[in-house]
Amino acid sequence: MTKRNHFIYINLKKKEYQVLSYEIITDPDGFKGSLSKDGYIDFLFEHLEEYGDKREDIARAVGYAFSKERGKGGFVLAAWENSSLVGGVVINDSGMSGYIPDHILVYIVVHKEFRGRGFGAEILKKAIEECKGNIALHVEYDNKPAINLYKKVGFKSKYAEMRYEKE
Repeated sequence: MTKRNHFIYINLKKKEYQVLSYEIITDPDGFKGSLSKDGYIDFLFEHLEEYGDKREDIARAVGYAFSKERGKGGFVLAAWENSSLVGGVVINDSGMSGYIPDHILVYIVVHKEFRGRGFGAEILKKAIEECKGNIALHVEYDNKPAINLYKKVGFKSKYAEMRYEKE
């Protein structure tokens, strides 16, 4: 399923407005037109840059968002300016409501040529509106632009994540 034709109005420098359209995609057949599932994954991989993951890991997160298994699922958001893909969000459902947030913000990305124009905040707000519960995310300590974005829209730093990785 895909929800289409939503618009975001962004006030740029408090004098100009720009229109973004976005699509909420909840299954792999929801990609229409010039955007394919693989094209979306490639976009995320390219524009996540140093904070990204391997392409196959991004593909797994997108696949998880489309899962119909109990406790899994989520959605992806594709944001457009005219016919250019300018941003994306991947939300996975945790299946653990109550003691773990209902959703995990796995990825948010804005095309490098469109950064600094408020698009990240706007697409994140739209993704939050689509979620029916609390949202958690992981961010690297040195990713100051992302941390500032998350704080700007209302995320709070409640815990530090630590991982033990087996070899």
